[in-house]
Amino acid sequence: MFEPPNPEFLAEIRVAVAKPLLYGHGPCGERRVVPILGGEVEGPALNGTVLPGGADHQLIRPDGVAEIEARYSIQLADGGLIHVVNRGLRHAAPEDMARLLRGEPVPPERVYFRTAPVFETGAAGYEWLHRRLFLGLGEREPERVLIRLFAL
Repeated sequence: MFEPPNPEFLAEIRVAVAKPLLYGHGPCGERRVVPILGGEVEGPALNGTVLPGGADHQLIRPDGVAEIEARYSIQLADGGLIHVVNRGLRHAAPEDMARLLRGEPVPPERVYFRTAPVFETGAAGYEWLHRRLFLGLGEREPERVLIRLFAL
């Protein structure tokens, strides 16, 4: 019998971000890159630090949807490293998207922000990250991003 997924909360990822680099409008939309300054990971399954040096690459499509791909590293509390590639979509009403793109706050319930992170690590005890699918529920604040991470 088919059983629907029962998401398991793993951690909250809080990432400080710099102002975006704006590349302008190209044939597919507006290209932006948001530098990742660092952050924290806290939860029942993962704890550590988001290392500075990653970036969130965004394409704001003509239909207003932001395609995102963030690449960054997490240093676990025990010293292990995890490489993260987090792809997703973010969209809202045009006036709310315009506010987000200007770096202004928008209530999270007015923004669809979902990601599908993929993890790679050689850290002992974290091999399970290679054997599951994950869902991130995101929120964008003016100077940081929050991702609530669930295993499916």
